[in-house]
Amino acid sequence: MLIAGEVQTGVLRGGGPVTGDVAARLVDLVTGEAVLVSERPRSYVRAPDKPVGVDCPIGASGPNRRPRGIGTAWQRAAILDGHVVQGSAYATIRRAEQSARQPWSYYMTRPGVIESVGRTRWKELADAFAAPVRDADALDLGGIAGQAADRVQRNHRAGGRPGLRAARTRLRWTALVEPCDPSPCEVHFATYGEDLRVLSFTVSEVAARRVAVVAEDIALHDWLLTVLLEEVRKAAIGVLPRDEVIRRLLPAIDYLLHLWLPRTTDDDLARALWSVLENRVGLSRQWNLLVYRIRDQLSAGAVAALSAAIRQ
Repeated sequence: MLIAGEVQTGVLRGGGPVTGDVAARLVDLVTGEAVLVSERPRSYVRAPDKPVGVDCPIGASGPNRRPRGIGTAWQRAAILDGHVVQGSAYATIRRAEQSARQPWSYYMTRPGVIESVGRTRWKELADAFAAPVRDADALDLGGIAGQAADRVQRNHRAGGRPGLRAARTRLRWTALVEPCDPSPCEVHFATYGEDLRVLSFTVSEVAARRVAVVAEDIALHDWLLTVLLEEVRKAAIGVLPRDEVIRRLLPAIDYLLHLWLPRTTDDDLARALWSVLENRVGLSRQWNLLVYRIRDQLSAGAVAALSAAIRQ
């Protein structure tokens, strides 16, 4: 069995963060279903999962018969802290019990499950999903995730100049479910270009229940780090005058620095995955270095301003 998904993360268009009530209306993709609203430990509003039907090839094309996936994938959207938008799509892929295609009513009674028809090798299928470049006709969970994020952006019609400009990033992930230790193993994380990251790992069936939530949390923090790196680069520290450097860093101070909070205290799977990522990639170490650099600029600016005031 394989669980695969993609998360797209970006900034909400408009003049600034929205309230929880407004965020709940923006992410309401399923009429009549309650929206999840949480204020602890950060503001978090998420739409209920919506099943999206799929019927297309899965995996990579090859000399053997290519498996076909039929069923539904989960789609949802979320807004964090009133201004970070996530669109997410994921599905559990299982072997079909019948070789013939079933009526849609059969698949709709199994939401979030895609049945693989044809010869299926799970490791090959996981590698195909995790590949940075895939066949155009293959199952595109990223497209489904992007539709959720795009709908939230369309629902938000507020004007005004955005306080923070940032590109959207994509986290493509696969969890190969096998009988193993509850902790994830064979964890791989890679970046491709400016916007694509790929996370793949093997996990037990018990721990697999939380993979989508954990992937969304990792996607959020990868986006935060990516955007902060770009904000520091644009500030041109050591090149531009100190006042201008601080002015360019203000969006990062106002919108980003308070959001770094990896989910490592209430979830065993998250704690295990973050431990591997911190040891190999050092996301928090890099984040802290950038934060210290920004605060050093603020401190130097404050000292310079104080010295100028004393001289006057």
